[in-house]
Amino acid sequence: MEMIKTKTYDEMSKKGCSLLINKMQHLENPVLGLATGSTPEGLYAELIKKNQQHEVSFQNVSTFNLDEYVGLEKTDPNSYRYYMNQKLFKHIDIDSKNAHVPNGMAGDLQKECRDYEQLIREAKGADVQILGLGLNGHIGFNEPGTPFSSRTHVVELDESTRKANARFFTSINHVPTKAVTMGIETIMESKSIILFVSGEGKAEAVARLMNGDVSEAFPASILQKHEHVTIIGDEAALGKV
Repeated sequence: MEMIKTKTYDEMSKKGCSLLINKMQHLENPVLGLATGSTPEGLYAELIKKNQQHEVSFQNVSTFNLDEYVGLEKTDPNSYRYYMNQKLFKHIDIDSKNAHVPNGMAGDLQKECRDYEQLIREAKGADVQILGLGLNGHIGFNEPGTPFSSRTHVVELDESTRKANARFFTSINHVPTKAVTMGIETIMESKSIILFVSGEGKAEAVARLMNGDVSEAFPASILQKHEHVTIIGDEAALGKV
């Protein structure tokens, strides 16, 4: 795993943006795996800026988001479709039909998982997968104990994950208990992965990722087995490695 250490969150976002654009420029029809949460917001702001300055185009890009809450309409401000629209999609020149987010309102969630997996397979997987890192080692919403062989599936959210995400809701009681998430094997089939980490709160998780055993008890540990992973983070997040 390659590691890039930056002084600040803003520098991390700018460097990550440059790295991603460089990878995209070598691809005719880039397929990107995208993440949500607070960590990639700076990356998306930089991508919008570069797009508006005509330094990168998304006209030939397809995107697949890692996950979506079950039970939230796409117009709900806490849904990940809404997040992606607000933080990226509506500001760039991407064709909306190429911007994929799982449908957490699907009547048949198992079919939604199969269909989403098939779309990713037809796109030949992500050329670049953007990831964040959960405090308990989750990637996407793959909680501890998720089999490394998992494909897109419905997951019961860990209490620690719901508590971490409660700041986005009026209370933890409003945080959904389930989500649709891309599986670990699906993520691992991405050709390259960029993992963004920021803040002192992530330092223990990063240290465990880098130095711990590969175990389903800490899902992100599987990244040790991927040939093309770049970890980019600020000094606070990388302070224990």
